Amino acid sequence: MQDQGKLLIIGFGPGAMEHITKRALEALQESEVIIGYNTYVDLIRPLLNGQAIVRTGMTEEVSRAQEAVRQAEMGKKVAVISSGDAGVYGMAGLVYEVLMEQGWKPDTGVAVEVIPGVSAIQSCASLLGAPVMHDACTISLSDHLTPWETIIRRVEAAASADFVIALYNPRSGRRTRQIVETQEMILRYRDPQTPVGLVKSAYRERQDVVMTTLEDMLNHDIGMLTTVIIGNSSTMMYEGLMVTPRGYQRKYTLNTAEQSLRPHERLRTEAEPWSLGAREARAAASGEAAGESAASDASAAQPQAEPALRGESAGAGTAPQGQPPAGAGAAAAMPAASPASGAGTAVLAGERPAPVAAEAAPGRVAEAPRAGAAALAAEALTRLAAGGALAGESASRWLDAAAAPSRSASAPQAATATAVRTASEPGRKAPLFEVGVSPGVGNKKFTAAQMALLAQCASEDGELEYTPEHQIILRVPTFEPDSLVEELRAANFIVVPIGDVIKVKACDFCNMEKDDAVPMANHLQAVIGGLGAPKETSVALNGCGMACYGAVLEDIGIVYRKGAYDLFLGGKKFGRNAHPAQPVAEGIPGDQIGGIVERIVADYKEKGHPNERFHKFFKRVGVIQGFRHVDAPVTVEVNPICGD
Repeated sequence: MQDQGKLLIIGFGPGAMEHITKRALEALQESEVIIGYNTYVDLIRPLLNGQAIVRTGMTEEVSRAQEAVRQAEMGKKVAVISSGDAGVYGMAGLVYEVLMEQGWKPDTGVAVEVIPGVSAIQSCASLLGAPVMHDACTISLSDHLTPWETIIRRVEAAASADFVIALYNPRSGRRTRQIVETQEMILRYRDPQTPVGLVKSAYRERQDVVMTTLEDMLNHDIGMLTTVIIGNSSTMMYEGLMVTPRGYQRKYTLNTAEQSLRPHERLRTEAEPWSLGAREARAAASGEAAGESAASDASAAQPQAEPALRGESAGAGTAPQGQPPAGAGAAAAMPAASPASGAGTAVLAGERPAPVAAEAAPGRVAEAPRAGAAALAAEALTRLAAGGALAGESASRWLDAAAAPSRSASAPQAATATAVRTASEPGRKAPLFEVGVSPGVGNKKFTAAQMALLAQCASEDGELEYTPEHQIILRVPTFEPDSLVEELRAANFIVVPIGDVIKVKACDFCNMEKDDAVPMANHLQAVIGGLGAPKETSVALNGCGMACYGAVLEDIGIVYRKGAYDLFLGGKKFGRNAHPAQPVAEGIPGDQIGGIVERIVADYKEKGHPNERFHKFFKRVGVIQGFRHVDAPVTVEVNPICGD
């Protein structure tokens, strides 16, 4: 029977050799196979001595865990590496999940050892000073695996409870809104001047440390390699350091050698009036006092009991109708107990009273409320309709809305439609809907009416993001995504999903002066644009041999030249080993190129692995629709540090 191997799940700390633990070094040396993310393998490469290496890119954690288990079951000692601590957003949990799916038992299955390392909250705190001296929590802002509603709820809980907060994965190239919403949420509970530390690439070559405030933090560079540490209500800045007091000043004198409390007195309940024990002692004491008071009042109350049972007043007579009995006014006027009046009482966010508007100063004219984005967009569309810039039903709709006496001029029909789309249902918050919109495949010009419509659709709760592909991403909470898409398409927008889809794009055909290939671009958009794919894939078309739009750098590139089409496959536009696509065919007739591209996309959809980019798929399968892969020439390696 084959011997079972062993899984060594190693956290090697921030990356500097001196911060790797002795046990982690030993585990690396005794391993036969090293499995990890590309950047992490590069960081520990000087410590390796000929072990087999399995390295993969981002989003391939599951395949790494599965491969590690497979190798261990073959009897090998396998090291699965993570930066920081493997049990803090690292690989430890995922490896266990894969094992559990296979019915693994600790007594009979492969051995597992998790080797701890220095996590980012610890390494970054050491560079800032001592910001994590009191209760703290870590929150990852990556919503690739966790719903955003769950994450922001945790942020609010941590902010309201005055935790020091360490934010992991705060922002990436695509995830830019999360850190903004997080700051907005924390500002509801914290002073804008709360100290914040931003640490990038702690203890690595490109280390960068910034001290800032909660209010100003977004004015600094924050990315995937940054850990954000936000202080609590007592955190202070001193001489460029961020320090959170532990609370010693409550009991000790820090500026004298002699303490007022002797060592044997320091843990007594009376020395800690803020403690639970002290509160219980006070409650017990007040309970005894209340009992004695009740006993002494019992005899005095007895003579009044019989009249009260008969419905008679024992006081100065019955109160007139409509007035409270004597003593009731004081009770009615007494405000509800404040949270501070009862130790340990917490107020939920939903129970907080709304802020009361300040009264206008005498003699001062109250300012009119400012129009929101939806109202401004509605006004713009109405003016465009009146000026003849809109046609057909759109013009009639906005002119009717403006003329209707029953409606406010600032809130015509479409603004109302937006409110209906985003209105909360009982117990539910509208889910965030995300689409890409563009005026055409080659057309890069948005009309004023289209821009106004986008602003109206985004309303106050949504956002618009312009992309390098001349496309605007619309993100808006809505219960009616279908009606929103229908409205956008009625305005002659191309509307496509965002994410792992086929993205068709093209040049502007020299401002539409060289438009021979425009029908092909539109055909490809209609047939394959927005189709689901293993990974986001670009199909780009250039309308002349200059290829100035860079189609030859994309996953699938098409260049119209001399009345026919040249085809390029497998470009890698970004990264240290970026390379152009491979030219696989020239002079393809116009009646054939569309079908060829459609079949290539179909092969990729059917045979590509999840999260496998097109250039990797092309290399793996070797041949697509008769086009053979040829390795790109070796490029110079520059080794930038890139986080996951």
